[in-house]
Amino acid sequence: MSGIKSICVYCAAGPGNNPAFVEAAKSLGCVLAQNDIRLIYGGGSEGLMGALADSVLDHGGSVTGVIPEFLVNREHMLVRAQERIITRDMHERKRVMFERADAFVALPGGVGTLEELVEQMTWAQLGRHKKPILVLNTARFWDPLLLLLEQMEKLEFIRAGLSVDYLVAERVEEILPKLVAAARKISDVEKEMTPVAAEQL
Repeated sequence: MSGIKSICVYCAAGPGNNPAFVEAAKSLGCVLAQNDIRLIYGGGSEGLMGALADSVLDHGGSVTGVIPEFLVNREHMLVRAQERIITRDMHERKRVMFERADAFVALPGGVGTLEELVEQMTWAQLGRHKKPILVLNTARFWDPLLLLLEQMEKLEFIRAGLSVDYLVAERVEEILPKLVAAARKISDVEKEMTPVAAEQL
């Protein structure tokens, strides 16, 4: 699918208190499986992570779970996943997830999800990679972040020439078309992270 063979999804290890979050995760899992796109995710079996990965597997798709050793029991690693990668720490986890993915999608989540999303935005802003980044704004969850980014640009903390490129989808059905359209504009070389960035990710 136009270079999109795997998508890294950042999301919560909990379900949140709005059923729409879990439903969106399940719907995305179904879409990934139906389009033969491998899920790269944090490896847990609970919350949005579990709902997403279970949905991919239940619909015949492929899953790679990447989880640091200290979280294997805490986040209850999903043993159903076809590929399970246990890393030494969070830095290695994020690096592996980056290397395995053709694009990134952020579902609702907590501080960890926010940190993963913003890190990818930062590396893209600094020109270290051009893989598409998308936020799924289920139930307007990401509105505060989007407003903050607008504020940063308005006040020139995000300066001209250093724009933060990201996509926003309100519905799961919009995700793949937006990612595919963005991926068409990117060469294979531009998708790779530079060695300096890879060492620090």
